[in-house]
Amino acid sequence: MRPLPAKATLAEIQRYVAEMELERGFADSTVLEQSLKLGEEYGELCKAIRERSGLAVETGSATGDVGGELADILIYLCAIANRLDTDLDQALRAKERANETRTWTSAPREAADTEHPA
Repeated sequence: MRPLPAKATLAEIQRYVAEMELERGFADSTVLEQSLKLGEEYGELCKAIRERSGLAVETGSATGDVGGELADILIYLCAIANRLDTDLDQALRAKERANETRTWTSAPREAADTEHPA
């Protein structure tokens, strides 16, 4: 399989995931299966953030790194979009056009001792 280009666009990433799934034998997974796996990956991300923030995690529990878990989430998002014939690039741009017309209000943030800058 060709490597993912260093400066791949969202559309290229989505196509790459489709090719990767075919090559690795995941292309037959249903939207439901991929959606449930996405939920599991989100849980793993939360666990990695807890650990990174110094919060307790279950002893002996395997924890991934935040970047790896975010990458897994992106892969599953692309896989779901591919199954639903959704162009994520177009969807993101359309959503942001709609968001630009909204009025946003922000609640005051509470100080958090455990936050880490991105």
